Amino acid sequence: MYALLLAIIYVAFISLGLPDSLVGAGWPVMHTDLGVPLSFAGILTMVIAVGTIVSSLLSDRLTRRFGAAVVTTVSVAMTATALLGFSMSTSFWALCLWAVPYGLGAGAVDAALNNYVALHYSSRHMNWLHSFWGVGASISPFIMSFALTRNGDWSAGYRTVGIIQVALTVILILTLPVWRKVHPEKEPEHEDAAPAAKPLGLVGTLRLPGAAQILIAFFAYCALESTTMLWAATYLVEDRGVAPATAAAFASLYLLGITGGRFLGGFVADRVGDRRLIRFGGLLVALGIAMIALPLATPVVALAGLVVAGFGSAPVYPAIIHSTPSNFGRENSQSVIGIQMASAYLGVTLMPPLFGALSGLVGLGILPLFLGALVVLMLAMSEMVNRIVDRRGAAG
Repeated sequence: MYALLLAIIYVAFISLGLPDSLVGAGWPVMHTDLGVPLSFAGILTMVIAVGTIVSSLLSDRLTRRFGAAVVTTVSVAMTATALLGFSMSTSFWALCLWAVPYGLGAGAVDAALNNYVALHYSSRHMNWLHSFWGVGASISPFIMSFALTRNGDWSAGYRTVGIIQVALTVILILTLPVWRKVHPEKEPEHEDAAPAAKPLGLVGTLRLPGAAQILIAFFAYCALESTTMLWAATYLVEDRGVAPATAAAFASLYLLGITGGRFLGGFVADRVGDRRLIRFGGLLVALGIAMIALPLATPVVALAGLVVAGFGSAPVYPAIIHSTPSNFGRENSQSVIGIQMASAYLGVTLMPPLFGALSGLVGLGILPLFLGALVVLMLAMSEMVNRIVDRRGAAG
């Protein structure tokens, strides 16, 4: 039963990643077919982001009432419905309508699954599971590419991923009893179950010592990751003179570095511990950024720095999530993780456009400085949390 549930969760993490790259992969064709400007992608992603933030903030209340298994199943079903709705849409505003359940489903399942794994599984599995998210995020552009190459029909890409999500929903429904048998969350006396407690809400969670700092750290990391993914290739071309095709290839290696780094990190995560993973990852990202920024370095060094930054980024997200129950208490972890997810999506939504505005004023050359500031902020806030937790432990 334990192995079966773990396999289900691994598949669910692939499912988490599948929709994340579809809009970007299909939009160059979608905006033409729908007769809207290229810039309207920002509106669509904003609607998805708002839904994701709202459901992340509500995830604590929903998960405490219905359990992680039910929230995961319903959320995947909502995402599947939205993807199928995308595939049938013939106008941009129809896409915006379907983007609402798209975002609501994504945020709730992200927070519920991450907390469930943080409570019940080791740091090793947290790293490997997030590696599988990368697998899903890497597969979906190929699905969309195949659909566009075959008949130029972007809707077929959404339909294919939607059908995959429907199949996963059926699997989740059929295996609901497995979740209850392996980890009976509703039984407070079970050693692996989070004690029943009143949902903290946003204000109550922010009152927890160290909560504000970890939210800032998570915001900074996710802003760093998303800004690098969006702007690294452009920076390499415009500021470092790298050929566009080469820059695009190495920009994709940043994401592959994160995916591969999480897979490799899983082998040492339990021995190294979450704190050291965050420190080592942050320092490796800083090294990668320094390699990118070196003014006298050849483009090869800058390209290698992007790969180094990807490997450094790999363990940070899983380690922050996995350390949440030990830092803030098992009874508070769902509240904290839900708001962490909202903080993450705020970083992803706000910071890449902010850098775009800044680069328009002072030039793309500020990218390493911008990313470096985010790394310093992330590490500083993480270390503050460690000191707060250590003082609380000493006092207790």
